[in-house]
Amino acid sequence: MLQTLGLLTLSNLFMTFAWYGHLKSLNDKPLWIVILISWGIAFFEYCLQVPANRIGYQSLSLVQLKIIQEILALGVFALFAIFYMQVPLSRNFLYAGLCLIGAAWFIFAEV
Repeated sequence: MLQTLGLLTLSNLFMTFAWYGHLKSLNDKPLWIVILISWGIAFFEYCLQVPANRIGYQSLSLVQLKIIQEILALGVFALFAIFYMQVPLSRNFLYAGLCLIGAAWFIFAEV
């Protein structure tokens, strides 16, 4: 489980930079260059995400893997927004995170 969480966290870090990092650092570059750079970053995201899901699927369901990925994505995005993009997060972002924690409870609970 720890290996899956670690790989998914790193995968989400690459994914977040591939999706949003160009908004700050490559604004002056042509779109085709930004797309190629983003694809290059995404390659490393997939090199981590695919093994993470294969490892995780040995003990977790598909839906559990997805919910874990979404929670990690939101957490990584929050840190990225605050520290890299220097964008403050609203209270609604916190509420969205709490909703994902609720989703995790429903997915992992034995009801």
